[in-house]
Amino acid sequence: MKARTSVFGLAVLSSALLLAACSSAPTTPAAAPAAPAAPAAPAGAAAPVPQSAPVRGRADESMFTDTDPVLHRNKQATLHIMRELLQCGQWDRSGEWLTDQYIQHNPNANSGREGVVYFFTQVLRVPRTAQCDRLTTEIVAVSAEDDLVTVIWPRNYADPRRPGQCYSTTWFDTWRFVNGKADEHWDPATVSPPATPTPCPPAR
Repeated sequence: MKARTSVFGLAVLSSALLLAACSSAPTTPAAAPAAPAAPAAPAGAAAPVPQSAPVRGRADESMFTDTDPVLHRNKQATLHIMRELLQCGQWDRSGEWLTDQYIQHNPNANSGREGVVYFFTQVLRVPRTAQCDRLTTEIVAVSAEDDLVTVIWPRNYADPRRPGQCYSTTWFDTWRFVNGKADEHWDPATVSPPATPTPCPPAR
């Protein structure tokens, strides 16, 4: 199985090496005095907001290349999907990079190329940008394996826990390719509940 991955800004620390280095130390230092315990939060107080690291990417089309000719073709088709379709809304050209049957696993859109075109042009009403010569969407990583290509990219949202602030998280899209065109799609999309939840009948 061939795999090619284009990733930047990631550092990997081997815990096995770290444990080995610790266990090989000639002496064991005396235990430091225990730090005083943090005061307990008052009853009913909100839990502290986690301080996760921000997700960062870069607009770099070179991540959509590969030395393997088949993986390169699939990555290049993915670049066109990300640039011409998702970024610039040129859905009239979708047949160049999507199959007609296009199997969709996003619960908000129908399967079939016509279904995804309708979703972006009629539901989301994404405007069409005629000039689309370079990718401006920030990308974290692009990986290709067999007939699959996955793109990881940052997303930022208003933080409901901290009014007026935003938080960053990660989105991904995975496509399966057949003869150089995307034939199946996965992402982490969910169905958003209505503003006022609709009651359900009791389970029987």
